Amino acid sequence: MTGCLSKMLDSFLPPAIMGRMVTRQQNTVVKRGHVVAVCLSERKGTTKRPSPSGRLVENVGLEGDAHAGSPVRQVSLLCVSSLEKMRAKAPQLAPGDFAENLTIDGCHSGDFPLGATVRLQRGAMLQIAQIGKACHAGCAIRELIGDCIMPREGLFARVVKGGEVRPGDEFEVITREDQGRRVGRQ
Repeated sequence: MTGCLSKMLDSFLPPAIMGRMVTRQQNTVVKRGHVVAVCLSERKGTTKRPSPSGRLVENVGLEGDAHAGSPVRQVSLLCVSSLEKMRAKAPQLAPGDFAENLTIDGCHSGDFPLGATVRLQRGAMLQIAQIGKACHAGCAIRELIGDCIMPREGLFARVVKGGEVRPGDEFEVITREDQGRRVGRQ
């Protein structure tokens, strides 16, 4: 900050607080990519089917999806790079087979620290709330090939601003300098 405002704040706030305020305001676009598939399912514990579009509802999730309404895991994302790792073992795997809502490309799961914002082309915004999750009993993918990528590389987000999402839409991953990568499994 410069000018009169900076001098005024310096006189009221200790330097340690000023430093935190400036750091929190420095947002950076760290990655850009695009949505490959928007997937829905009516029941939990099943694969999801691709859809031509979806509506993200603030604080709820993807409209019509069985996982909508969860406080933390409202929307799930999986990078194509993660899907490709599993296709080496089972080439028939497709978007939605890991029960992800959004299959995204141009990124890796490591590009999304906890708290990062994902800004979608049509205005919707997600916040990464969890990375990885425990695989449920009877996971069809784990039974088929002996492994599942979601516990390590699945991304789970809250919807902070609703809007439409379609395959082909671009997105940006926005982080703050003070965000770090932590894995949270619930």
